Amino acid sequence: MSAKTVEWVPDTHLAGYEAATLEFPPDYDGPVEATLVRKAGATPHKRAVLYVHGFVDYFFQARMAERFEAEGWSFYAIDLRKHGRSLLPGQHPCFCKHISEYFADVTRAIEIVSEAVDGPLLLAGHSTGGLIAALYADAGEKKDGISAVWLNSPFFDFRVKEADRYLLGLAAATGSLFPFMADPRGLLPDYPKSLHKDYDGEWDFDLRLKPIEGFPIHFGWIGAILAAHSKVHAGLSIVCPVLAMHSDGGDIVLGWRSIAKWAPGVGRDVTVMQFPGGLHDLVLSKREIREDVFAKLYGWLRARFP
Repeated sequence: MSAKTVEWVPDTHLAGYEAATLEFPPDYDGPVEATLVRKAGATPHKRAVLYVHGFVDYFFQARMAERFEAEGWSFYAIDLRKHGRSLLPGQHPCFCKHISEYFADVTRAIEIVSEAVDGPLLLAGHSTGGLIAALYADAGEKKDGISAVWLNSPFFDFRVKEADRYLLGLAAATGSLFPFMADPRGLLPDYPKSLHKDYDGEWDFDLRLKPIEGFPIHFGWIGAILAAHSKVHAGLSIVCPVLAMHSDGGDIVLGWRSIAKWAPGVGRDVTVMQFPGGLHDLVLSKREIREDVFAKLYGWLRARFP
């Protein structure tokens, strides 16, 4: 399937956007698909960004997409398999046994974007998407086609007390035998409530795709994440420039110190920036902070891709 044969249809979640369904071979959950999203009717640019969302997440950050388009970057986002638009009946939401399961989604998206845009490609990832983006830029099939990487609060370690860290290992060991055994409590609702307009935030997103209570956290997924973290902690060899951004205590999901600690080791040319008071997804922070995020991001990009 080339970019010319991809079937784009109006997106059912964001007005003014269109989506293409990408099909993959079935896995342990049955049929598998991912969804590529772009701005409908956008002016083609000579450079592009591919955005990868986080855990219990999907692409809904239209203002970010519009900012990229205004800066001269064609914007694409991938809803990974078993997330958001791509979640199919009978699947375990947001589950993987290994992070590399997502590499096929990213590879296919890069192929489509690269056929449409003959220029620099920025791979961007938030939280778990940042973890995936870093690992893909290090070892993915199309890594040579990536010109730069932007990591928005990448998930480089669990935020747990040292005294409780053994529980992660116990869950992972259990998950190696019973991957779908889960903690039904899911995620704490504080963060999504801080975002959604019906609670304490200013953003609108589909609560069926990004529930306030999250989805159950399967022990097999914990093992997959720990294995991915081990690779990051051992050091990666990303060749292209990397920009990693994080908050401070304003991030109630991840510990910012772990991002600051591990980000410099992912590549040869890594810039790390902190934004005090920012939310976990920095582009959803209050206006003055997100405007500073965008200003620093596009300044960094212009310096490398004038």
